[in-house]
Amino acid sequence: MSLNRSQKEAVVAQVADLAAKSQTLVMAEYRGITVADLTQLRIKAREQNVTLSVLKNTLARRAVAGSAFEVVSDQLTGPLIYGFSEDAVAAAKVVADFAKTNDKLVIRGGAYEGKPLDADAVKQLASIPTKEVLLSQLLGLMQSPVSRTARVLAALAEKKGEEAAA
Repeated sequence: MSLNRSQKEAVVAQVADLAAKSQTLVMAEYRGITVADLTQLRIKAREQNVTLSVLKNTLARRAVAGSAFEVVSDQLTGPLIYGFSEDAVAAAKVVADFAKTNDKLVIRGGAYEGKPLDADAVKQLASIPTKEVLLSQLLGLMQSPVSRTARVLAALAEKKGEEAAA
């Protein structure tokens, strides 16, 4: 079923708005993937606040025109699924994790901060820990000296208490 002109304009506007809010775009070829597998991918994407869209490439080109993702408009060929995310690594992580378990999903590339990414760069971006993990690691590093100092002081106090008792 094809869309009429007003429906196409609505789709382009919706995707353009999504592209304006997003930091990352990941494109993957989904040829041969079953509907059930694609549904699982969409569920995982929703959990990570990633928007997946299957669009006609001409509509996708119009939607990303003038945005930071325009750098990949020449790569928009074939049956592609587009993943947009406001988090820098979420879209790459969702698509790359799914591609590990399903060899029919082939990462074609993407864009981040106005720079085009090839498939390897998308996989590298996906290997970066999430913002929450990085913040917890930073907090652990910041707490480490304080907790060490507290343990040393407690050991000194315990030792002084033993000396006073003797």
